[in-house]
Amino acid sequence: MRAPRVKIPWTEGPSHQHLFSRTVNGYFYLEEAYQKEMLCAMMWKVAEFCGLQVLTYALMSNHLHLKVLTPVYGPISDEEFLRRYELLHPRATRFGAANIEVIRAKLRENGPDAAEWRERQLAQMGDISEFMKLLKQRYSIWYNARHNRFGTLWAERFGNVLVEDEADLTIKLAAYVDLNAVRAGLVRDPAEYRFSGYGAAVGGDERARQGIMILTGRSTWEEAQAEYRLMLFAVGSGPREDGYVFTQAQLDEVIRLKGQLPFPTALLKRTNYFTNTLVLGSHAFVATQLENYRRKTGALMRQGPRAMPTYADWGGIFALRRPKQSPAISGA
Repeated sequence: MRAPRVKIPWTEGPSHQHLFSRTVNGYFYLEEAYQKEMLCAMMWKVAEFCGLQVLTYALMSNHLHLKVLTPVYGPISDEEFLRRYELLHPRATRFGAANIEVIRAKLRENGPDAAEWRERQLAQMGDISEFMKLLKQRYSIWYNARHNRFGTLWAERFGNVLVEDEADLTIKLAAYVDLNAVRAGLVRDPAEYRFSGYGAAVGGDERARQGIMILTGRSTWEEAQAEYRLMLFAVGSGPREDGYVFTQAQLDEVIRLKGQLPFPTALLKRTNYFTNTLVLGSHAFVATQLENYRRKTGALMRQGPRAMPTYADWGGIFALRRPKQSPAISGA
């Protein structure tokens, strides 16, 4: 039996989430540039349909990371429903998506069919589970049709970490996401990886820039870019032979010797605390979310908030660790 996710329903307020998923057996179903471009295009459309704000992301060859903000719940007009619906269904298909004008006529009549249609659309909005389901399904359908295959591309349920809405923490986790390509040795500068939020923003994508501006709380891209770049480039992360940042072996040695790292440097380590946890935040935030989870699900989760490991200055961040049977992306 699957354990319920730790999340805040959008009817109760907005929330920050780190979402991640990997492919079956780690196969490179996202290896080619055109495949990442297609997934990225789908990501923006599905996010707009669901009303989620993608703050940053990293699309790798066999997994993906997304940092998203769920919306504030509120009434949605019929015109907005139709606009969002048309993003995913621009034309009628043999799979059952009705012509937009037929739907518009039903909404004008405002009968039982209209109410049922509104409920179906609303059920897919504002929720990370519906967002990831739509995104992964649509990419699988496209990929399978193009490559004459069938079946799922994805290994298991996607993973998610509920993150406290605290500026210092949310920007650090976003930096962890944007440094994926640097940690993988694909680029020396995160700005060079165009299949990430930061790389896309530097390349001029206004949607990606908006996400970085929300993360930094800056009103202009120039200010946001300067602040975020400082976070991405680790203080003291000196060069090595191939020109990249610290090697994993170097970081492991510092940890073994119990030398504490600045947080930006710690981001360059493949720390699993950003994927193998259910909640990140202050002690009070993690304890509150744990109590809410127990109350809503009846789960007997015996663990409580745990301080982050001592090899870095985590700034008072606590974690609720993910049960061992739950999926995660180790080292991603």
